[in-house]
Amino acid sequence: MSLSSQRIADVYQEVINRNPGEAEFHQAVREVFDSLHRVLAKHPEYVEASTLERICEPERQIIFRIPWTDDNGGVHINRGFRVQYNSALGPYKGGLRFHPDVLLGTVKFLGFEQVFKNALTGLPLGGGKGGTDFDPKGRSDGEIMRFCQSFMTEAYRHLGDRVDIPAGDIGVGPREIGYLFGQYKRISNRYESGVITGKGITWGGSLVRTEATGYGTVYFTEHMLRTRGQSFDGTTALVSGSGNVAIYAVEKVHELGGTVVGASDSSGSVYDPDGIDRELLRDVKEVRRGRISDYAQERPRAEFIPGRGVWAVAEKTNIDVALPCATQNELHEKDAHTLIKAGVSAVAEGANMPTTPEAIRVLREAGVLFGPGKAANAGGVATSALEMQQNASRDSWSFEYTEQRLSEIMENIHIRCAETADEYGIPGDYVAGANIAGFTQVADAMIAQGVI
Repeated sequence: MSLSSQRIADVYQEVINRNPGEAEFHQAVREVFDSLHRVLAKHPEYVEASTLERICEPERQIIFRIPWTDDNGGVHINRGFRVQYNSALGPYKGGLRFHPDVLLGTVKFLGFEQVFKNALTGLPLGGGKGGTDFDPKGRSDGEIMRFCQSFMTEAYRHLGDRVDIPAGDIGVGPREIGYLFGQYKRISNRYESGVITGKGITWGGSLVRTEATGYGTVYFTEHMLRTRGQSFDGTTALVSGSGNVAIYAVEKVHELGGTVVGASDSSGSVYDPDGIDRELLRDVKEVRRGRISDYAQERPRAEFIPGRGVWAVAEKTNIDVALPCATQNELHEKDAHTLIKAGVSAVAEGANMPTTPEAIRVLREAGVLFGPGKAANAGGVATSALEMQQNASRDSWSFEYTEQRLSEIMENIHIRCAETADEYGIPGDYVAGANIAGFTQVADAMIAQGVI
């Protein structure tokens, strides 16, 4: 084993020892480390400066209690987290996730990923992430408001447009962002627009922010396909999930000439051979807050597949492109084999780490184009940064101009990943390209700023 490989193995074992029980965080670190052997061999200064050790330890981890009352006067206690991971490139930037499965390890893995994702955008942003184990499902607007106010009452002291800028994630949409910002403004006595992104269009939000992650994932996939002389035109696609990212990924695939025939939620998936009706899906999931089975009942030829992920649809029809847009570790090794048998040529992650390491290996060995989440779904944070620019200049851009900026950023991310992979002798390896490009930018900044 080379000295660089031994160092990687030693640091990874230290990460496991220092962070017991945080399997998702271990997985995220391992996925980056697996790409860095060539980098450390070429750049021993990264080893000498202990950049691996430093980049694996968050700068700050904040845990706090969130007391709130329901509509019947009952008192509840949840736990809140904010991991301010790395500020070498700029203020911490990353979303808030409201979901009962959120633990410190969840937020830590998301923050780690966010550091490299933000670096790939080329924008001056560090990485962070936050969340809570609160479950917003079935809660009234009043309960959501009181919870968000209690969350921000503790979190506000750690935030600021030059310190830490949260945004939305799973369970946090425009409603929650509004309540959070209102409480921040109330406590701080400042209308600091840039302190949070994903705001409403009429009070500082950016056009395209809602669509950005889904659109950006499709743009990145389109650039991957072009390297093989292909495009979305005439393709058949699957999109997992049915939330914000999935809905707008469906929309953009259809705009580019493809047909998405499957979507899903936690209850199962739907196969719609006529193509997913984006407006109906949005109405069912975002307006009525229903289930994917409700969608199937309203489409004549749609079939609901209970208890199975959307990849089951690949057993029924040929699939050219797969976009996992739901949650972490949702696409497993057996699903990868199913997709390959169905003819898939490209997979891009619209969610954070939705593909297991075993599935990634199978896809890459089969020659499938694979776009990792830190590159493919960077459109959300990129457009958040555009929102911050508009806030800083007291300006508002058109939808067309903002989407053009998003498209350019995603193209540049693709170019950067591809060129980095070429530079290190692994052409076409977007996983390694993204990891190396993100790591080297952050590591160089850390070294330049001294041991802090």
